[in-house]
Amino acid sequence: MSLSKATVVAQVLPNSPQPGKQADAFAPSNIALCKYWGKRDRELNLPVNASLSISLGSLGSQTRITPADGHDQVWLNGQRLELDTNFSRKVLEFIGLFRRDLQQSVMVETVNNIPTAAGLASSASGFAALMLALNEFYQLQLNPEQLSAFARMGSGSASRSMFDGFVEWHKGQQPDGMDSFAEPLPQSWPGFCIGLLKVCTAEKTVDSRAGMQRTLETAPLYQSWPQQAEQDLKTLKQAIYQRNFTRLGETAEQNALSMHATMIAAWPPLLYWQPESVAAMQRVWQLRAAGTEIYLTMDAGPNLKLLFQSSDIELVRQAFPELQAPDIVTPFD
Repeated sequence: MSLSKATVVAQVLPNSPQPGKQADAFAPSNIALCKYWGKRDRELNLPVNASLSISLGSLGSQTRITPADGHDQVWLNGQRLELDTNFSRKVLEFIGLFRRDLQQSVMVETVNNIPTAAGLASSASGFAALMLALNEFYQLQLNPEQLSAFARMGSGSASRSMFDGFVEWHKGQQPDGMDSFAEPLPQSWPGFCIGLLKVCTAEKTVDSRAGMQRTLETAPLYQSWPQQAEQDLKTLKQAIYQRNFTRLGETAEQNALSMHATMIAAWPPLLYWQPESVAAMQRVWQLRAAGTEIYLTMDAGPNLKLLFQSSDIELVRQAFPELQAPDIVTPFD
């Protein structure tokens, strides 16, 4: 039987929280190069496989927590939300894990500079920023591993958004999940570029959590996924260490398409792609066939993330004129 989030938090933090005055925190969004898809524990968001990502520098979520008079308040991108919205409920439930019996209302203000719930990992950066702000606001004094493990309880990939650069999320084995945390890799890669190709920024009709569970329960192809992800992770880490862009790009692209193949094999079929997504894939493959090293990856959504090097940036811009300057991220420059 799974432990509850509240039980795990109470084990790590037995003392009552100390009320704070104000806390501000930023966390970057991240793009998985080796995907997390499938949970061994739904309550604690413990993954079936380990994963690896790259963070998106200044693109992410900024969160502020301050005391509020009377009732909790939740704000998103400058708009106050009703407390019964899905976003508000998730945020306040997460805060409740750390506030516990403390009689103090709070105002939570989150600003995303990426589209919310559109497959660009806004939930990852959002819960990572919220966890960092809670650590400061309630004076929890958690270490990076604990912060990452707790952020994972809000959104699995939030464990990776606690850090910059390349980040590995360990799947862990312990029932309480405290060994399932992320940590940054020491390697950097100047000239590494990510292009955020936005096909559709509307909210997804099937969120990642539901899509993940449907795939795990109904897709025959899923049986081979954990083993492939484990091997892909090893290959990607070696490619990063050697700065082998070809190996990294090929592995990341195949990993993403394999994950989407398991979704398509689920029942009912789960297809996040739009016609424009497929058209963009074709452009990537045509450009690569013409000699430009460019690869794609996709999370649970219709948008593409393009992987290329700064030496090819002009060729990529010509092939994808819709990419504006803010859409091209250079995490290490």
